[in-house]
Amino acid sequence: MKKAVTIQDISCFGKCSLTVALPIISAMGIETAVIPTAVLSTHTGGFTGYTFRDLTDDIPEIANHWKNLNLKFNAVYTGYLGSAEQINIVSEFFDDFRTEENVIIVDPVLGDNGKFYAGFGEDFAEKMSSLCSKADYILPNMTEASFMLKIPYTETYERNYAENILRRLAGLGCKIPVLTGVHFDNREQGAMAYDSVNDRFYCSFGENIERSVHGTGDIFASVFTGAVTLGKDIQKSLDIAVNYTVECIKATMPYFEEMWYGSCFELCIGKLIEMTK
Repeated sequence: MKKAVTIQDISCFGKCSLTVALPIISAMGIETAVIPTAVLSTHTGGFTGYTFRDLTDDIPEIANHWKNLNLKFNAVYTGYLGSAEQINIVSEFFDDFRTEENVIIVDPVLGDNGKFYAGFGEDFAEKMSSLCSKADYILPNMTEASFMLKIPYTETYERNYAENILRRLAGLGCKIPVLTGVHFDNREQGAMAYDSVNDRFYCSFGENIERSVHGTGDIFASVFTGAVTLGKDIQKSLDIAVNYTVECIKATMPYFEEMWYGSCFELCIGKLIEMTK
C-alpha cells in the first residue's frame, strides 16, 4: 500500500489544509500520515476570533520518532507553512526522509490575487523558493510564482508567458513545476506543468466557474499528490486534479450560501475514486 505524509496546518472547522488533504488522499487508496504545523479553531478565510496554537516545536520530535521507527513514504507533501523556522524544519525533514523512490511535492502557499497572505513578505517568499529547490514538484499559483521569481504579478497573459514562468520556476531547482489557476480567457481555467528533464509542457483545463470557493487550491494539490503517488503520469495527474476540482466547485454552488467557508468535496469523493482507477 502506498504511503504519503502531508505537513500543514489543521483547522478544526472549515475546509482547507489537512481537513481537505487527509480525506482526499486517503480516498485515493493511499495511507496518509500527517504532521500538523498548527491547530486553529477555524480557518482564517472569513472567520474572526479564531484560536491558534503553533506546533513548530513538535515537528522535529515527530520526525525523530519516525526516523527511529524507520518509516518510509512514497510521497512527502507540504502545504501552508507559517514561519521561516517551519520552512527550515521541513527542509531538514526532506533530507531525512528522501529516498531514491519517493517524490517530494511542495505547495508554496504565499498568497493569491497578487497579494501576500497575512504575515508573509518577500523574505518569506525567498525562503519558500529555497524549499522548492528540493522538490520534485511544486504547485504555485501565478501570485506565488511571481513572488518567488521576483517579477510583477499579472492577471492577463498568454500561453507563451505561462511557459516562460514554468521554465523560470524550474530554474529554482525543482524538476516539474505546476502552475495552477491558469486561464487565457474567461471560459476555461486549469493548470500547466513543465517537465524540465524532457523539456515538455503539459496542460489541463476545465470550465471556469465565476465564483470563488475557499480551499480549492488545497483540493487540487491533494489530488495531484495522490495521483503522482499512485504512479500516474504528469498529464493524467493534471487531468484528475483539474477535473475533480471543477466537480467540487459545481457541487458547492447549490449550497454556496451555507458553505461559503469551503467546498462540498465530500459529495464528489465517489467520482474521485472512479477517476483514480
